[in-house]
Amino acid sequence: MSSDKSGRASAPRRPGAAADAGPPAQPAAADLGVHKITDARAMRALAHPLRLALLEALMHAGTLTATQASELLGESPANCAFHLRTLAKYGYVVEAGGGKGRERPWRRAHGTLQITSDQEDPSAAVAADELGQFWLDTTLDRARTYLSRDRSWPPEWQHNLLLGQNETILYVTPQEAAELAMEVFRLFRRFEDREDHPERRPAGAMPIESLLLSYPLPHLASRPTHPAGDAAPGEKQPG
Repeated sequence: MSSDKSGRASAPRRPGAAADAGPPAQPAAADLGVHKITDARAMRALAHPLRLALLEALMHAGTLTATQASELLGESPANCAFHLRTLAKYGYVVEAGGGKGRERPWRRAHGTLQITSDQEDPSAAVAADELGQFWLDTTLDRARTYLSRDRSWPPEWQHNLLLGQNETILYVTPQEAAELAMEVFRLFRRFEDREDHPERRPAGAMPIESLLLSYPLPHLASRPTHPAGDAAPGEKQPG
């Protein structure tokens, strides 16, 4: 989830379980370098566009004061200060040291967050679903906006294979899906150390939002199949 704005992420399950042993075990969030959120109030605190924008701005800038954030986001310093304090209340941001009032700098407390509906507390499960829908709507709206403007991208990015729309259908078992998820998660974290640290980014680095959506297709899974060695319906086998 490093998302991204909220850093929302669903941690992949650990590979290695036997195929008939049920769903693969999920590793602890800390093992994956993510911070797991289980409090419903903390989840609902993220379901606000300005708070997501503040977290994203902090990820890019490293540190920001309420005044600096207001200049970037077009909000009043008082409004930014209020929402930064709210994010701090729930542990999403911390003071970076120095300054007072609206001139004190803030930084993100965590890179990647794990927020899933798999919660022991029913109210947290509901809050996670609500936040997930809010995040999905916000992210898909932005994806539509920027993907429709591909001709306005800088020339050096217009034909980059990383960008644009790529779609494929995979036929995998639950175990294979778990292993692939872990590989993708680790691959996506390759440049993690550049988040919150502008000084670590090489010249020419562009912030790229990579949105990976994976979901089952029950309408295909329920259809009959005709393997290559079988006769098509109504067709007689030779001989």
